[in-house]
Amino acid sequence: MNDTTRAAFHGFEQIPLREYAERAYLDYSMYVVLDRALPFIGDGLKPVQRRIIYAMSELGLAAGAKPKKSARTVGDVIGKYHPHGDSACYEALVLMAQPFSYRYPLIDGQGNFGSSDDPKSFAAMRYTESRLTPIAEVLLAELGQGTVDWNPNFDGTLEEPAWMPARLPHLLLNGTTGIAVGMATDVPPHNLGEVVSACVRLLEDPDASVRDLCEHVRGPDYPTKAEIITPVADLLAMYETGNGSIRARAVFAREHANIVITALPHQVSPSKVIEQIAAQMRAKKLPWLEDIRDESDHANPVRVVLVPRSNRVDAEQLMGHLFATTDLEKSYRANFNVIGLDGRPQVKNLRQLLSEWLVFRADTVTRRLKHRLEKVERRLHLLEGLLVAFLNLDEVIRIIRTEDEPKQALIARFELSEDQADYILDTKLRQLARLEEMKIRGEQDELDSERDKLIATLDSKAKLRKLVKDELLADAKKFGDARMSPLVAREAAQALDETELVPSEPVTIVLSEKGWVRAAKGHDVDAAALSYREGDGLLAAVRGRSTQQVAFLDSQGRSYSAIAHGLPGARGNGEPLTGRFSPAPGASFQALATGDNDTRFVLASSHGYGFVTRFENLLSRQKAGKALKSLTTGAKLLQPAQVASVENDRIVAVTSAGHLLAFPVSELPELDKGKGNKIIDIPRGKLGTERVVAVASVGPGQALLVRSGQRTMTLSFKDLEGYIGSRATRGGLLPRGWQKVDGLSVE
Repeated sequence: MNDTTRAAFHGFEQIPLREYAERAYLDYSMYVVLDRALPFIGDGLKPVQRRIIYAMSELGLAAGAKPKKSARTVGDVIGKYHPHGDSACYEALVLMAQPFSYRYPLIDGQGNFGSSDDPKSFAAMRYTESRLTPIAEVLLAELGQGTVDWNPNFDGTLEEPAWMPARLPHLLLNGTTGIAVGMATDVPPHNLGEVVSACVRLLEDPDASVRDLCEHVRGPDYPTKAEIITPVADLLAMYETGNGSIRARAVFAREHANIVITALPHQVSPSKVIEQIAAQMRAKKLPWLEDIRDESDHANPVRVVLVPRSNRVDAEQLMGHLFATTDLEKSYRANFNVIGLDGRPQVKNLRQLLSEWLVFRADTVTRRLKHRLEKVERRLHLLEGLLVAFLNLDEVIRIIRTEDEPKQALIARFELSEDQADYILDTKLRQLARLEEMKIRGEQDELDSERDKLIATLDSKAKLRKLVKDELLADAKKFGDARMSPLVAREAAQALDETELVPSEPVTIVLSEKGWVRAAKGHDVDAAALSYREGDGLLAAVRGRSTQQVAFLDSQGRSYSAIAHGLPGARGNGEPLTGRFSPAPGASFQALATGDNDTRFVLASSHGYGFVTRFENLLSRQKAGKALKSLTTGAKLLQPAQVASVENDRIVAVTSAGHLLAFPVSELPELDKGKGNKIIDIPRGKLGTERVVAVASVGPGQALLVRSGQRTMTLSFKDLEGYIGSRATRGGLLPRGWQKVDGLSVE
C-alpha cells in the first residue's frame, strides 16, 4: 500500500461536526415525533401501546382468557418489539388499565394498579396480572384479515403491525397526551356514542361543518363525574381550531350541615385537595371551616367532607372560593396534534379528525373485503376441483395408484390447476369417500352469494359507506355508555377577598419602640400596660378592625402593610416587623395607621412638613415597602392623624417649644406621596432644638388632649380658636407650664 492510498483511506466517514450534529438531532427529533410521543390518527395509539396490545393478543390474553402476570407481558413486549426500559413499558400498561385514567380501559388489571389518590402507587409487575378488556376487540378483531401492513421488529426476527385496524376512532375515545421535540399533543377523551353519532353524521352529510358535528360531540367526557363548565362557545372554538382549554369542577352536595365533595376533576388527588384546604385553614384563611375529613373508601372513591363552623355559612360562596384557590376546579389544555394518514404531524380540527379517520376506516374495510374476496375465490376454485374429483372418483383413484406423476396426470386428465390438484391429493381417501355432491354445491352457492355481495360492496361507494356506518352503530350499541362528565354552564369561580373570609372584629394594633407588633382583641386595651421585652416599650397603638389593613412607616419614609388578622395576638410580645418586611439597613419603624381605603390621614415630619393622603396610598404588597414621605435630613416621621372631615376638621400641630397652630384641613394639599407643604413654622435657627412633637385632626364636637408629663389639658373645638392661624405660621404659645408637650390625642 503506497502513501497516497494510505492517506486516502481512513476507515470512517469524515463530515463537519455541525452537519453531524444537525443530522443526529433531526433524526432523534423525527423518531420522538413519529415513533414515541404522538399518536397515529388511525388507531389513536403510540408505538408502545400498540406493541403492548399486540403482544397480549399473541399471548392469548383475550377478555375471556385467564390473566397472566404482567411481567410476562412486559417481557414479551421489550424482548420482541420494544427494546426500552421495562419500568416505562409497565407504566404504559398500567395506564391503559386504570379506569380513572382511561375513559375506556383496554386492559383488565388484577391486583394493585394504583388509585385516583395516587396513580403511581401500583404494585410491581411481578405481583399484578392482566388481560385485555372486551373493548380491545375493536382494535384487534380485524388484525389477521389483511387490513394492516407488517413491519419487521427491531432485530428482524419477527413482524409487528404498523397500526391497528381500529373499528372505532380510539384517538378521541381515550384521548392522549405527549411531549415531542418542538411540539406536544393533548387530546381529551370523549363519549363513544357521541363520537359514533358524529361519524354517522359525517358519512351521511360529507359537507357537515364543525358546528354541525358539535351537535353530536358536545364536549370531552372524562372518566370522572366532575362537571365540565367550559362555555359552549369556547368548546366550539376548540373543536374548530384544534386548540383550547377545558375547565372541570368538582361536584358537591349538602348533607345536613356538612358539605360533601363526591367527584373531583380528572387526575386530581383527594389527598392533594385536602392538603390545599388544610393549608388555608392553618393560615387562618378559611375561618368558615371547622374541620375537613376524607371518608373515601371502595364504595365511595371520592368523599371529602367539609364541616362549616355554623349553619349560616353560605356553601355556594365558600365552595366558589375553594374552586378558585384549589384543584377542585382545574383547567386542561387541548391540542389536537396527531400524525395523519400522510405520516406528518398536524393540528387538526374535529371535522378533519373524523373525516381522516373515516378515510382510514373505509380503506381498512376495503382491504378486509378484498382479503375475504380472495379467500372466497380461492375456496370456490378448490371446491370446483374437488367436485370434479368426486364425480370421477374411480378414475382419480386409478390415476393416483398407477401414475408415476399423479399430479400432472390429474391436471392433464381433468384440466385442473396445480392448486386444485394439490388439494385433491392432500384430501384423505376416507374424507373424499364421504363427500357428497350436495354439500359441495351448497357451499359453492353460499360462497358465490358472498362473492357477489363482496364485489357489489367494493364497487359501490354508497354500499361501502353503509357498511362502515352499520358496523359503527353495532359497536356503539355493544360498547357505548352514558356520558360521565356532565356539561354544566357555570360562571368562573372567584376567590373571596381576604377581608370577606375573616370575621370583622375590633382590634388594637400595638407597635413597640423596637419594632415589635401585635394585635389585641377589642378597643378597650391599655397598650401601655402590656408586657414588653426588656429595654422595649410602647411606641404607638391604633384601633381598627381585624379585616382592615395596617400600614407601618419607617424612619426613611417608606410604607409597608399587612392584614390585621394576620398579626400575632397580644398574649406574647408579638413579632418583629423586620421578619415580615425588608426595610433598608438602619431604618426603624416609627408609626402605624389603619382604616379603610378612603380614610384620610395627615402625614407630617418633625421638621413641620406634611400633606393629606388617603389610606390606600399607604398600602404596599412589596416586602421592601414603597416610598411615601420624603424626609429632610434629621427629620422624624410623626404618628399619622386621621381626618374625619376635610371640610370641617382642623389640623393641629404643636412644637417642642409649646407653639400650637390650628388651621382648616383644606389648606393642606392632598398628595399620593412626597414631602408636602409646611404645616407650622419653625425658625431656621431653631431647627436643631425645636421640632414638631405631634399633629392631630380635630372636628366639631371633639376635644384635643394635650399631654405634658403626667398632666393632660383639654381644649375644646371652640378653645382652638385662640390658636387658629394660616398654614405655615408660628401659631399661639401654650400657657406657661404646658409648653413641654409630649403628645396630642383626640376624643
